[in-house]
Amino acid sequence: MNRAVGVLGGMGPEATLDFFAKVLRRAGARSDQDHLRLLIDNNPGVPDRNAALSGRGESPGPVLAQMARGLQASGADFLVMVCNTAHAFEEDILNATTLPFVSLIEETRDAALREQPGLQRVGLLATSTCLGAGLYQSAFAPYGVSTLALEGSALARFMDLLYQIKAGDTGPRVRAEMRTLALELVDSGAEVLVAGCTEVPLVLDAQDVPVPLVNSTDVLVERTLQYARGLVPLPERSVKTPA
Repeated sequence: MNRAVGVLGGMGPEATLDFFAKVLRRAGARSDQDHLRLLIDNNPGVPDRNAALSGRGESPGPVLAQMARGLQASGADFLVMVCNTAHAFEEDILNATTLPFVSLIEETRDAALREQPGLQRVGLLATSTCLGAGLYQSAFAPYGVSTLALEGSALARFMDLLYQIKAGDTGPRVRAEMRTLALELVDSGAEVLVAGCTEVPLVLDAQDVPVPLVNSTDVLVERTLQYARGLVPLPERSVKTPA
């Protein structure tokens, strides 16, 4: 029996659609009944995570908490979220429900460690605020892995590309610019690249770079299938169950 998956989505909608499509394709289903039950809250009204973390906008925490409660009430058995940066507000989600929450950050880190045994340097294609919050840095640090990230004008270019992708531009120019930025991290010594924003996989593929590319969306898809089918134990909750 499959567990029902609660999906906090809409950040942005195209990334959520990419996640949903990949779950469908990789489910190996031979009939409707073989597919997972996905309860998707595709909420583009979640306040901008980057603006919130940089002090320019309201926190998305209360909206994410409300979404999580709604998904639990609708029958979800565990939660996933199709946005890396929004994991800075993971505690708001955990405090709002009694459900296990699958951390995209931790799952992607574990996939990178499996991809490259003895990994020493990982390149992060992640938003400025995801980097500022130290989400991936703190995840890799206990394993002795150093992180490389875009800085200065390169990071500004990356952020501009993300908003172009959110606006629907996934054409050749955007793809070429994203590849150029990825190669900058490889040239700096990255042994593995992490697509640490769910917009990145929309314009960057593994064949575009000469080192392994760990796609956070693909990782979440595979782990969601495993958790939903009971092939691996669900993550333990890291905070107390709400009263």
